[in-house]
Amino acid sequence: QVQLVESGGGLVQPGGSLKLSCAASRIIFSIYRMGWYRQDPGKQRELVAFITSGGSTNYADSVKGRFTISRDNAKNTVYLQMNSLKPEDTAVYYCNAKRRPNDDGYWGQGTQVTVSS
Repeated sequence: QVQLVESGGGLVQPGGSLKLSCAASRIIFSIYRMGWYRQDPGKQRELVAFITSGGSTNYADSVKGRFTISRDNAKNTVYLQMNSLKPEDTAVYYCNAKRRPNDDGYWGQGTQVTVSS
């Protein structure tokens, strides 16, 4: 059974930073496109960023210039560095692994990020 385990969420003040991690097991990590999504209660889950197996990245317009996605294939881990956080970044953040863009893929359990003073 594939496992994706997120960590690093928490409460942070506006303007602060957090780094999320997602550790994958039981998959050939290096060949998967890894992504971070987020969902606020009552809203649809939205893509935050993804990184391909080749290292190409893509970001939602709302986080460009503030968030950075990266991966360490030796550690089977994908990261999301979040800087200049805003209250509207508050959500549950989910890690996703997929082979093809249109796949649903595998999902982690999510980690809560709350940006509030």
